[in-house]
Amino acid sequence: MFRLQARLSTLCQSARVQLPDVARGHNHHGYKLPPGVACCSTQAKSQSKPEEKIKKLMVANRGEIAIRVFRACTEMNIQTVAIYSEQDMMHMHRQKADESYLIGKGLPPVAAYLNIPEIIQVAKENSVDAIHPGYGFLSERDDFAQQVLDAGIRFIGPSPEVVRKMGDKVEARQAAIAAGVQVVPGSDGPVASIAEARHFCEQYGLPVIFKAAYGGGGRGMRIVRSMEEVDENFRRATSEAEAAFGNGALFLEKFIERPRHIEVQILGDRGGNVVHLYERDCSVQRRHQKVVEIAPAPKLPLDIRDKMTADAVKLARFVGYENAGTVEFLLDPSGQYYFIEVNARLQVEHTVTEEVTGIDLVQSQIQIAEGKLLPEMGLSQDEIELHGCAIQCRMTTEDPARGFQPDTGRIEVFRSGEGMGIRLDSALGFAGAIISPYYDSLLVKVIAKARDHPAAAAKMLRTLKEFRIRGVKTNIPFLLNVLQHDQFLSGVVDTYFIDENPQLFKFYPTQNRAQKLLYYLAQVMVNGPQTPLATDLQPSDVVPSVPQLPFEEMRSMAPTPPTGWRDVLVKEGPEAFAKKVREHKGLLLMDTTFRDAHQSLLATRVRTYDLKRISPFVTQRFNNLYSLENWGGATFDVAMRFLHECPWERLEEMRKLVPNVPFQMLLRGANAVGYTNYPDNVVYKFCDMAVKSGMDIFRIFDSLNYLPNIVVGMDAVGKAGGVIEAAISYTGDVSDPSKTKYNLEYYVNLATELVKAGTHILSIKDMAGVLKPRAATMLVGALREKFPDIPIHVHTHDTACAGVASMLAAAQAGADVVDVAVDSMSGLTSQPSMGAVVAALEGTDLDTGISLSDVTDYSAYWEQTRNLYAPFECCKTLKSGNSDVYINQIPGGQYTNLQFQAFSLGLADQFEEVKKMYAEANQLLGDIPKVTPSSKVVGDMAQFMVQNKLTKEMVEDRAEELSFPVSVIEYFQGYLGVPPGGYPEPLRTKILKGQQGLDGRPGESLPPVDFDKLKADLVEKHGHDVKEQHVISAALYPKVTDDFLEFHDKYGPVDTLDTKIFFVGPKVAQEMEVKIEKGKTLSIKTLACGDLNKNGEREVFFELNGQLRSVKIKDEEASKELHFHPKALKGVRGSVGAPMPGEVIDVKVKEGDKVEKGQPVLVLSAMKMEMVVTAPASGTVRSIAVEKKMKLEGDDLLMDIECD
Repeated sequence: MFRLQARLSTLCQSARVQLPDVARGHNHHGYKLPPGVACCSTQAKSQSKPEEKIKKLMVANRGEIAIRVFRACTEMNIQTVAIYSEQDMMHMHRQKADESYLIGKGLPPVAAYLNIPEIIQVAKENSVDAIHPGYGFLSERDDFAQQVLDAGIRFIGPSPEVVRKMGDKVEARQAAIAAGVQVVPGSDGPVASIAEARHFCEQYGLPVIFKAAYGGGGRGMRIVRSMEEVDENFRRATSEAEAAFGNGALFLEKFIERPRHIEVQILGDRGGNVVHLYERDCSVQRRHQKVVEIAPAPKLPLDIRDKMTADAVKLARFVGYENAGTVEFLLDPSGQYYFIEVNARLQVEHTVTEEVTGIDLVQSQIQIAEGKLLPEMGLSQDEIELHGCAIQCRMTTEDPARGFQPDTGRIEVFRSGEGMGIRLDSALGFAGAIISPYYDSLLVKVIAKARDHPAAAAKMLRTLKEFRIRGVKTNIPFLLNVLQHDQFLSGVVDTYFIDENPQLFKFYPTQNRAQKLLYYLAQVMVNGPQTPLATDLQPSDVVPSVPQLPFEEMRSMAPTPPTGWRDVLVKEGPEAFAKKVREHKGLLLMDTTFRDAHQSLLATRVRTYDLKRISPFVTQRFNNLYSLENWGGATFDVAMRFLHECPWERLEEMRKLVPNVPFQMLLRGANAVGYTNYPDNVVYKFCDMAVKSGMDIFRIFDSLNYLPNIVVGMDAVGKAGGVIEAAISYTGDVSDPSKTKYNLEYYVNLATELVKAGTHILSIKDMAGVLKPRAATMLVGALREKFPDIPIHVHTHDTACAGVASMLAAAQAGADVVDVAVDSMSGLTSQPSMGAVVAALEGTDLDTGISLSDVTDYSAYWEQTRNLYAPFECCKTLKSGNSDVYINQIPGGQYTNLQFQAFSLGLADQFEEVKKMYAEANQLLGDIPKVTPSSKVVGDMAQFMVQNKLTKEMVEDRAEELSFPVSVIEYFQGYLGVPPGGYPEPLRTKILKGQQGLDGRPGESLPPVDFDKLKADLVEKHGHDVKEQHVISAALYPKVTDDFLEFHDKYGPVDTLDTKIFFVGPKVAQEMEVKIEKGKTLSIKTLACGDLNKNGEREVFFELNGQLRSVKIKDEEASKELHFHPKALKGVRGSVGAPMPGEVIDVKVKEGDKVEKGQPVLVLSAMKMEMVVTAPASGTVRSIAVEKKMKLEGDDLLMDIECD
């Protein structure tokens, strides 16, 4: 009975709408006044009690729109009721209501909100007298509206009959035609099959568009431009429509090219009054989904506005429209517009209309449902005016850099933009909110209002820039690009705007530095150091004190630091620089504290953080140093591998801090800064970039003194504009007549070749510290006599504690420069003491010009700093000098590393045996110079022999059956070059076991690196924030560079943390300040580390700049016992991962199938959006890791394809 009465009420409304026209003799086909309607009208009106005020209202929806309605109700003193699914248990909308009730227990997430019987049952049980459907879900289901009315509850929206007619796009078209409103050519009814769809395409031509017959919002919408696309798009659109609206029916329309999408907001009452609230421009769309909406439509001609709004009102009156709705049109470039549909509900973008008219649409909806007429509400057409312009941006949890794939997870940080003219409508805008894959990706609706379109755009732009959202990806970078685009700012865009402007998809990655650093700190707290510690010693708690400079010096530092040798180099060039060095009367010093000293003592682990702190002092007080050795050699890869720093950034930052002292680096000839030979173009590119980044002097050597390798490095440095300092790698003992292989003649001849090749400076590189004082006198004296005009630079190590004596002897014999390290970083396997050399020569003709008191202050800083690196301290095992270096000739830089390796291999108690075997291994290999990488070959062979209890004779006898270390095999293959005197035979032949060796210089036969391709590969793996320096790093160390970039992307600028915290992490309740850039300092306090949860994670709590933050970290040890779905392997083409979190709805291949690149292999669904996953390469499906209905996280492994 009630259903009949409700139906009669609907008919009465239609009739009343047309009474004025009937009186004037105007008839509308199909909408005649039913006989006896007046009687029916009175009865229906009495039954529904329209004048009774609503006391309690339920929103049959979730999220932002539910909260929007609740707020309107609260202002109207109406009690509110929320419903929520199991997945929305913690959602904000249920907390904003006066009451909330669970529905759909056990049902899928979307199905819960489509469960009409339970929704109505909850409403009846809790005395609800009105239901608002929101938008989406059941908002355009006429059966829902009817069942609400049947239950004696008011429905906030049009009558069920109007909902049905307008929700069915085919009937809506027919109504528009009948009302005299022009429509787009389309199908007469829903398209039931692919065959019907094909017939329509053939009849009307392409392009066409599939649309869901019972819903909008871009769901179930697909453009078809070729007949080949019809079948797949029909299936996908049907599936999406079914998932979104519970009905997969589709209809077809001719697709209008380059339209503006204009919609008119209307309100109608039961008295037949209809008004418009002007129009909105919704042309900024992606995948037919509105992204930005504007009210009113910018630069819309007034005559078109008047006609369009009049047509909207005409259509609404024709169908007897009651409550709020939207009439949508497409406006083509010629000014012709076409009706496309009516949305018989509140729209997502209703907000901009509210802002420019001042009318609360939700409250208007409720008042109309209570029976009020528009004139009573002050809403006659002449009273509705426009004020200014409003823009709405739909901020979503989608990643624009990955094709707008929905992102899910926990919002770790939420800081909104606010201020004058800004409105935020949201339900998840807070830290801790969980973004699930089950519902729409809308996060916040941001609405900006100002006087005009450009001002509103500027306000919106400012607001979006203020937002800080971490934990999930958002489309903010894309929105920023839209708002800054000239076409958008002009006010006139069409629906092709996004597709035709690929620059909108070029994003500057957000830095997110603070949150990433919290991740790093939490990671160390939960899983321990991220840099392997070599010993059980702990970093000290002392913060090293930087020597204080007088105020006058500090004030003058930035503009004019004291003149130094680099000023000579920059002003006059390398040749003149070398000449000035040779003419200098005193002894010049190179300070190795910034590189080789800590390589030798602390396993190259000293961080840029501590180098930068002391650099200003060095600039002011050590400006007369010949150079600072601060780069190259092992520091290059170790910086990335263990310190997680970019070596290029270290160089550039130090150059800014020390502009007056030349920098010197170690270049391993054709090995550059690696451990093997590289193509020549890599060496040239590296040297060029090094000079551009701030390097001055290159000490160029080859570990085997193989001249062709050295010459490549010399030529590369010369072309780059650097100072060429070619080095002789010293071994043996020129003062011992019995040692004839490496005698004075050998070194003088080698030096002669280096001078011929164009070196600016000659260097003697005594890596093992075996250059005795008498040998130094003989060698330097012979070279000085042979080359009176070439500066000579001597480098040694102090392993035997005779280094100071040797350097003084070299200086007396004519050396221009010697290497030293500041006192607290000198001795043992490092360089001789700076203070000792300075004091010994003070007041003599060789006076260094350096103040001993400055050396003392400098040393005090490094003495404290060294304690921070206790876990890598060589003194853990090396307590004193060792004169046995004259026997084993182990390089100082290798000594401690070799010792640590022995510990890790379980040979700690046999280290003395390793040292003795080092000398034996050297003889086996042919008695070679031992410098990186040849020293590594000798060290690997020595440990191999000790581990396997082999003697020199046993190796020679059993070489053909032994499995040697790779470095040893590559040495004998010729990958390092040719050793002095050639390879030992027959050992080489035995070890190679028939493998072919290289002839000549290895780099000559290596193909050049394609740097453009390498960069493209890096960009594909790591995004667009890849610098030229990273490309060069990848050419030298591919995996190390990949790991470094991944680490940096995950954990941010860890080089800004102080050293102890970096290595071992903070303690609970510890406070720290982290300066991430000039003028930006983070204040961090650790609060607590939580218990293990069911996912194997611990939540770690911090206070960041006074605000609570937390991050979840997987406990790697505890997680070993838990099962997790495998992840796709990053960088492996055939390892196919889920592009977004979601549910598998279709697997299109099986194991063993052959697939082509781009072939659909699987379909995922998330947030009501379906995504077809395609094969990244052609090949064979090796394994499938998922099945239908399986729920996945992003990057979960889908399948492995064995690529062709």
